[in-house]
Amino acid sequence: MSDRYVRQELFSAIGKEGQKKLSHTTVAIIGCGALGCTSANLLVRSGVNRVKIIDRDFIEESNLQRQTLFDEEDLRNNLPKAIAAQKKLQKINSSIIIEAAVTDINPSNIDTNLHNANIIIDGTDNFETRFLINDYCVKNDIPWIYGACIGSTGLTMTIIPGETPCLRCVMQDIPPFGNTETCDTAGILSPAASLIASIQVAEALKILTDNGASINRQLLKFDLWKNEITRLNINKLREINDCKACKNKQYEYLRNEKYSSTTSLCGRNAVQIAPANGSTIDLSALASRLRTAGNVSFNKYMLRLKVNDYELTAFPDGRTIIAGTDDVITAKGIYAKYIGM
Repeated sequence: MSDRYVRQELFSAIGKEGQKKLSHTTVAIIGCGALGCTSANLLVRSGVNRVKIIDRDFIEESNLQRQTLFDEEDLRNNLPKAIAAQKKLQKINSSIIIEAAVTDINPSNIDTNLHNANIIIDGTDNFETRFLINDYCVKNDIPWIYGACIGSTGLTMTIIPGETPCLRCVMQDIPPFGNTETCDTAGILSPAASLIASIQVAEALKILTDNGASINRQLLKFDLWKNEITRLNINKLREINDCKACKNKQYEYLRNEKYSSTTSLCGRNAVQIAPANGSTIDLSALASRLRTAGNVSFNKYMLRLKVNDYELTAFPDGRTIIAGTDDVITAKGIYAKYIGM
C-alpha cells in the first residue's frame, strides 16, 4: 500500500474514506494561468482520479513570475499552457489521469469539455467565461469555485447550485467591456494568486469528500499588501434577487448570441471582437489604464495600442480589431489581457 497520501489521510476530516472518494472524482480547471497552475498542482498531489485542464493560450516569459507549473524550457519549446501543465503534472503523479484541452471554452463546446466533471475550478481571466461557467453549472447542478486576482487583491466564493447564491446572484450582469483592470494593466503578485488558488482547492476537497458543513458560504476578499481580509455575507442574495440563472432558469450565456462575436478580417491578418452585451468603451479611461502596457494613442473616434507584435484598435461602440494574427483564440487572449472581458 502506497503511503503517498498518508499525511492527508491523517487529517480526520478526510481520512481513508475521504481519500477513497477523491480517487473516484474528476475536476475540471478552466484556465491555466496563475490560479489554474496552483490549483492543478495541489489537486494532482491530493489524489483525485482525473484532472482536466482547459486553456486557450501559449506560455509567455511574463507568465513565469507566477504560473508555477512552467519553466524556461517550456517557453523555448513554445508549448500551449495546457500541454506543458499536463507534462509537468504527469511527472508529479503518474497515477492520475490528466487531460489537456487546448481550446477556448464557449457555448458550443462547453458540454463536450465539462460533462463528466464533478466540480469545476475557475482559473479564467474574464467575466464572459465565468458567466458561461455559472450558467452551465447551475443548469447541470455542478459545484464550481470562483476565483479572481488583480494586483495584491484576490476574491473567491464557492457556488453549489440550489444551495448557495450563484455568480449572477452577486453580479447580475457582466461589467462593461474595457472598464475592468487586468493583470497586464494593473499587475499581479504571485502570492495573492497562490492564496486564492489554495482556498479554491481546499473548497474542492471539502465538497469532494462530503464535508459540506465546512464549505465557505461567503465572498472572501484578501489584500495581501494591506493585510486585509473581508468577508461579505451573501447568503440572502439568492432569496432577495430575481436571479436569471437560479430562479428563472434563463441560461443566457449558453446561447451563442449572448457571447461576444469574433470575425477574421479577410486579407488583413486581423480579428475583430464585438461584445454581445451592448458594452461601450470609454476611450479616455481605457487609454489611462493602458499607458504602462505599450504605445497608446487615441482620439474620440478610436484608440490604438501597439504591444509586442500586435496592434489593438478599440472603438467607442465596444468593437476592437486585433492586428497581427488571424487566429481567433489568440485574438481573444490578447483582448482579455488588455481590454478585459
